[in-house]
Amino acid sequence: MSAPVNMNKAKKERNRASRRARADENAVAFGQTKSQKELLKAKAAQIAKNLDAKKRET
Repeated sequence: MSAPVNMNKAKKERNRASRRARADENAVAFGQTKSQKELLKAKAAQIAKNLDAKKRET
């Protein structure tokens, strides 16, 4: 026979795990500094500009 499980502790641990996972997702999505965001925007604009310059007109 196994040891009894405290359901309150199991529930709290499950909630902690889900909050930890959500925090990790948010850190990836929103964890950039302003200068990093501006650099990414500038790179994307440069790529778009280069792509538009190389398009053929029909």
